[in-house]
Amino acid sequence: MLYKESHVSKEAGFFSAVVEAPFGAVGIRCEDQQVSELVYLPPRFQEKAPADKLTEKVVRQIEAYLQDPDFQFDLPLKAAGTAFQGKVWQAISSIPRGQVLTYGQIAKHIRSAPRAVGQACGANWYPLIIPCHRVTAAGGLGGFAHNDDETGFQLGVKRWLLTHEGVAGFTQESMWK
Repeated sequence: MLYKESHVSKEAGFFSAVVEAPFGAVGIRCEDQQVSELVYLPPRFQEKAPADKLTEKVVRQIEAYLQDPDFQFDLPLKAAGTAFQGKVWQAISSIPRGQVLTYGQIAKHIRSAPRAVGQACGANWYPLIIPCHRVTAAGGLGGFAHNDDETGFQLGVKRWLLTHEGVAGFTQESMWK
């Protein structure tokens, strides 16, 4: 048990802050006065105080979103990804809260393939800010963060986020099924 706790604190050291969330936690990394990554973390991670003023701002905005799904993020994001991923992320960012589009619908809009859209969603460095949880499969939930294990942590996060945003068909009761 002591080793496990020590290991968790080492893992948390990679983040500028860790914010508790109803589904676990969100790890925040900031570099050069920009957000460089957000990561969904399992519940074993404990909160970690912000390392600087930008990270404090990120924490406040994540907490605001967790209270109000209509909250709009306003943060400096470090450039990341390929031109194609940027195109997918821009399309995802236009999906309003409370709605979802399928990988196929996004693919048709940007003239690509659904699998490529799914790969770009999984490569998203800024979940919550670029709401890839709003992209689903034509026949159901689909994957999330390169994971499609129906009973896994990542899809539980996706279910929670969709329920939080009022998307019909996703309930908190089914979150950990």
